Amino acid sequence: MSKSSTQSIPDYSAVPRHLAIIMDGNGRWATRRMLPRTAGHIRGMQAVRRAVEACGKAGVEYLTLFAFSSENWRRPQEEVSLLMRLFVQTLEKEVGKLRKQGVRLRVIGDLSAFEPRLQELIRQAEESTQHNTALQLTIAANYGGRWDILQATRRLLAEHPELAQSPESLDEEMLSPYLSMSFAPEPDLFVRTGGEQRISNFLIWQLAYTELYFTDSYWPDFDADALTRAFEWYAGRERRFGRTSAQLAGR
Repeated sequence: MSKSSTQSIPDYSAVPRHLAIIMDGNGRWATRRMLPRTAGHIRGMQAVRRAVEACGKAGVEYLTLFAFSSENWRRPQEEVSLLMRLFVQTLEKEVGKLRKQGVRLRVIGDLSAFEPRLQELIRQAEESTQHNTALQLTIAANYGGRWDILQATRRLLAEHPELAQSPESLDEEMLSPYLSMSFAPEPDLFVRTGGEQRISNFLIWQLAYTELYFTDSYWPDFDADALTRAFEWYAGRERRFGRTSAQLAGR
């Protein structure tokens, strides 16, 4: 029996400790209003502020947002350029507010693809909020779940080259510390807005036992009430982690 199969059932409550969100539908929100797609991304930033505030009030400890995937570089250059500018502007304007609210900010992903100015702003933001504990906010940017597993494996083998000669000794517990989200518990609840029902290469290792919630609401329309509905749905789920309902009743 593997180590992972003997692990105890994680504690959980009606409010997820860790919430992960794919913020989808900004472009379609704008198109339906005959606006440029870029207008949807600007409105989407307002929804991010609402989500951070609502999660803080609800008692969520970790909030992880998928802002820009490694596949998003394929989008029109104008849209990508705007997203990069929005990222810079948000870091310049919002980090001070996050610091006052007690929010710690981290950015995960392959940041080497970003321009030096953006990389420096990310470094400064992480450093200036590193002692905050009210809410752990993580932004996934130029991130992909497959990239995450690959980079973790490479780092593990670089530090422990002997594993190449004895791969049978490699297990989940050895790899986990090298994953981008090693500092956080696995997500309890995953939310995707915009009507699509797929994970899209987001936290594919960490979402193994996460409850998946999909909504047709576009991200700019996702407000505190929509978040409450997601939490109510989550509270009604029976999280078995491979066990039976009878086993849970007797634990």
